Amino acid sequence: MTAGTTPRLVAFDLDDTLAPSKSAIDPRIGAQLIALAERVEVAIISGGHLAQFTAQVVDMLPNTTPAVLAHIHLLPTCGTQYYLLNESGIHTVYAHSLTDDEKSRALAAVEREARRLGLWAEETWGAILEDRGSQITFSALGQKAPLEAKTAWDPTGEKKNTLRAAVAAAIPDLEVRSGGSTSVDITHRGIDKAYGMNQLSEATGIPLDEMLFIGDRLDPDGNDYPVLAMGVPCHAVEGWEDTASYLDELLPTLPTR
Repeated sequence: MTAGTTPRLVAFDLDDTLAPSKSAIDPRIGAQLIALAERVEVAIISGGHLAQFTAQVVDMLPNTTPAVLAHIHLLPTCGTQYYLLNESGIHTVYAHSLTDDEKSRALAAVEREARRLGLWAEETWGAILEDRGSQITFSALGQKAPLEAKTAWDPTGEKKNTLRAAVAAAIPDLEVRSGGSTSVDITHRGIDKAYGMNQLSEATGIPLDEMLFIGDRLDPDGNDYPVLAMGVPCHAVEGWEDTASYLDELLPTLPTR
């Protein structure tokens, strides 16, 4: 996207970009997503699973027409799954699941390394390990941990990055990435948000340089960084309010269809 041009597709991270971790989007964001979909393709790509996308975003969107919803693309588990919205609900484009052997080795490795590093909590809010089909996710404090506890657990990211490196060494045939504030995600090799953006480009016919990605973890250790590294124009934010303020500036520059 060269200077002075407008994006044809705007993609977002979910947690801490469109909403606080595991929380529903604010009505302001919901209205902005629909306004965007009236102008360009809109994509959400995150390590979260489809149920999170549904509860956090889809169920919170204001009423609109099926024609507008058709311009919203959902890529859970970093693009290993791809869904579109239509008037009958959520349509599956593809879902690339891990094999049973890959899942069992991933689950064993992340638990073993978390215990060895002293990062396995005995009291949690829900399950620490989750099989998301195409992704295994470790959540240090459990899937339903409150935002305050998650924010306080690893403010520098050191714990999460140390665990990620240890697990990656244990299962070198799989991809291991730092996820949300307390999570580590495991997928097939080569699966990260750059993979998802390439899938979007292939599905929509929109070149990567005509897209815009908005995320809160564009630093080299962040799970949004692969999108920046592949050359997609990016905008860094520090929470959903920051995203909303930026969209207030962006929307008037985009013509409606």
